[in-house]
This record gives sequence, structure tokens and C-alpha cells, in this order.
Amino acid sequence: MKPTNHIVMVRPATFRTNEQTAINNYYQKHTLLSDKDALHNAHAEFDSLVACLRKHQVKVTVVQDTAKPDTPDAIFPNNWFVLLPKQRAVLFPMYAPNRRAERNERIVTSLIKEGCQICSVTDYTKEEEQNLFLEGTGSMVIDHQNRIAYCALSPRSELVLFHRFCKDFNYKAVVFHAYQTVNEQRLLVYHTNVIMSIGEQFAIICLDAIDNVKERHQVHDSLTFSGKDVISITEKQVGQFAGNMLALSTIEGNPLLVMSTRAYASLTLHQIQKLEQYAILVHSPIPTIEDLGGGSVRCMMAEVY
Repeated sequence: MKPTNHIVMVRPATFRTNEQTAINNYYQKHTLLSDKDALHNAHAEFDSLVACLRKHQVKVTVVQDTAKPDTPDAIFPNNWFVLLPKQRAVLFPMYAPNRRAERNERIVTSLIKEGCQICSVTDYTKEEEQNLFLEGTGSMVIDHQNRIAYCALSPRSELVLFHRFCKDFNYKAVVFHAYQTVNEQRLLVYHTNVIMSIGEQFAIICLDAIDNVKERHQVHDSLTFSGKDVISITEKQVGQFAGNMLALSTIEGNPLLVMSTRAYASLTLHQIQKLEQYAILVHSPIPTIEDLGGGSVRCMMAEVY
């Protein structure tokens, strides 16, 4: 199964460091930018990325966010909305209360207007009442081709709900813990898609983030046995969002790997040459979005199958 050639992106109406997500997203940075300047920069970076994707023959559905309610992370729609193969939509429970306000019908309405069909909707959002969270394809990196879902457990990615998702949609569950060093402490990585990305023939992953040796071997073996060429990245490269990439296809079916310019610049020549065996590497600069949002290009794109 090839990666999709169609994605949804949300153009923000507000953008700043989200104080509610900064609690456990250690990639967010405080800057001297005003909220007005931050939004101006985010718009420029967003529009440039959309243009870059369209230049490479990716179909991009852009949905404009609204100023109210206040949703500083609306630019990252893949956490609350996922459209799986066979046109099955899933709505996910969110850790930060102000991120729950991102859920709306604009994405679905836009897709239907473009002729997309949505055959079913599975809604896990009531689990927020039980403090159970699973933030879409941030919490999970899904290998649709081999029916495997990978999840690094964290306060945003609960084990019971992950297993429920895998049972509901017939994915094999691979569970582990991933860490980053913060002030000389090993703390849980907030989302799985920060440390790993899966393409049709390859997988990018920071194995060093998986401190438990048994879990590390389990993840590596699962990737290898499913036919992926495992390309390891370092924790330093993770900090430059080299794990936050997304495999896509052009409208003609050619493989692409999309990343930020910061992520691309962190790669070694050997890693670039390796990845270029499998895909055309596409990158665009989004420094303000990365610094304030603590996420990169993968977080900005929700796939449409």
C-alpha cells in the first residue's frame, strides 16, 4: 500500500506557545516574538510549505481556522482527526483542554465538498472524561501496509486506549517507552512521531531514545521483519525534528519524504543518500512553528486515504 497523495492542513487563526502543552512537550521554546509576529511568521511558513507540497504534486486541502475559540495548536490537526484507509474517520481524545476546542466539522465538510467519502466515524473523545488520551498519529506511527501500529507511551498516549484502537481497526500493537534528556533527566517523549517515521520500504527511528533494551530490540525486530530498512537517527537529530517526517506520494505515485529544512540540515550525507534510494526528499523551513509549537511538518499534515 502506497502512502497517500492527499493531505489536510489547517491554516491557523492564532499561533503562539501553548502553555497547556508545554507541560510535557519539551521541544517548545519561549521566544521574544509577540503573538502578532508569531502568527505572521507561522502564516508565511505554512503557505510556503503548502506551495512546496503542491509543487511536488501533492493534493493539499487547506482549511482556515477561526479566531474563536482560542486554539493556538490548530495548525497540528493530525492529533485529533485521522482518516484511515477505507474512508474511516477517527476522532481522538486530547490531553490539553484548549486543544479539545480544535475539533470541528470544517475538515470533514471540506473533504466532502472535494468529493471524498467518509464511510464511518469512530469517536473516542468521551475518554477525556476518564483522563484517557490518545492523540492520533502523534501518539501512533502506523504502518498501514503491514497492519502494525507503534506507540511510545506517555501522558498523551494511554496503553488501554491504544490497545482498543488496535483491536477496533485490526492493527498489531507495538508498545514501548521513549525518552529524551532534559536537564540531565530522562523524561518521556510526548509523541511517538517525534522519534520515528515509516515509509513504504524504510523506517527512520531514534533507537537510542528507547532505554529499555528489550523494548528497543522488539521495535527494531518488528520494523526489520516487516521489511523496513531501519535508518537510525540520534537524539540530537530528534531535537532538530529529523524524526518528524511523513512519507507521501505524488499524484502520479512517486514516493516523497517530507520534512522541515531544519530536519534536513541535521541529516548526515550517508543518511541523505540512504533515504534518496527510497524517496524524493522534500523540505521547507518552518522555524517559528517548530520553536513555538514543538512540532514539525508531520504534525501539520493529516493524511486522506
